[in-house]
Amino acid sequence: MIVTRAPRWFRIVAWLLLAWGMVGCVACVQQFRLGAEAMGPADDYQRALYAALPIWYNAVYAVAVGTALLGALALLARSVLAIPLFAVSLVAVAIQFGWLFATTDIIAHRGAATVVPFPLLIAGIAAASLGLSRHARGRGWIG
Repeated sequence: MIVTRAPRWFRIVAWLLLAWGMVGCVACVQQFRLGAEAMGPADDYQRALYAALPIWYNAVYAVAVGTALLGALALLARSVLAIPLFAVSLVAVAIQFGWLFATTDIIAHRGAATVVPFPLLIAGIAAASLGLSRHARGRGWIG
């Protein structure tokens, strides 16, 4: 496939996705380092919730943010690898938050308005990233 020049807006969005991926990786490292205290002082509920997370939970988090970062780099490199990388990221996000909401009482304890919007934003950006990479492939901007 012949790769054609991508429009400016695409390159700007790819750079924004790179920044988003970097922020996600920093947040993940902070959670590994600080546990429940990663987002500031934690209460007893947050400490108990974090302590109850299965061992694979942080690995899924790392996969979600790591593949999102690599997907953004792939977009900037105009590589078709962005598609599978963003797909893996979206699946990891779905597993991470799906498990959290389905198996814990976080929504009942904190309220849906408090805990649901940011994960929805994360999932939306993951889905949009995958859609963008597929669109870019169809337009010949990546190959």
